[in-house]
Amino acid sequence: MAKVSVYNMEGAQVGEIELNDSVFGVEVNEHLVKMAVTNQLANLRQGTQKAKTRSEVSGGGKKPWRQKGTGHARQGSIRAPQWKGGGMVFAPVPREYSFKLNKKEKRAALKSALSSKVADQKFIVLDQLVMDEIKTKKFAQIMANLKLDKALVVLADNDANVVKSAKNIPTVKTALTNTINVFDILKYDTVVATKAAVEKIEEVYA
Repeated sequence: MAKVSVYNMEGAQVGEIELNDSVFGVEVNEHLVKMAVTNQLANLRQGTQKAKTRSEVSGGGKKPWRQKGTGHARQGSIRAPQWKGGGMVFAPVPREYSFKLNKKEKRAALKSALSSKVADQKFIVLDQLVMDEIKTKKFAQIMANLKLDKALVVLADNDANVVKSAKNIPTVKTALTNTINVFDILKYDTVVATKAAVEKIEEVYA
């Protein structure tokens, strides 16, 4: 089992924790990780884009000039695609971009993402993360103590003081153990998790 250091909110090492290899030490499957990211981004797309074809734009019912004898190229309508104000060729229409990823694939992708962070020494465990008030400055100081800038902070339980304190820091995002996803894990440089959150993740995904 991989061992990682446990830190307190002042940035001092207070111990070590053994991580379950079935969650944090699996072989990274890059294909599944890519599929999970693509799936998440595709599911967020609205698919409401729309442009008009030549059959949908207004006007252009009359042939602009006779077929022969004018010196112009032949034209059938002023709303053909080559005309200003004409319809678009192969215009985009509303469509559904989302697709399904199997539950086993999602779990394997998440384990791969977590394992890659542990392997790159970008996974930090805190003994606890507790704040008695909503204070962005105090949370920023905790991040500074840990020498972190862009981080995903994983909590075991929804702590309003911690979540709201981190909300105004653009390079930090908080998540619960049941809301973590592959895209966020890869997006942020470092994953910070409390000991309770690590135990919960191992309980669910081991």
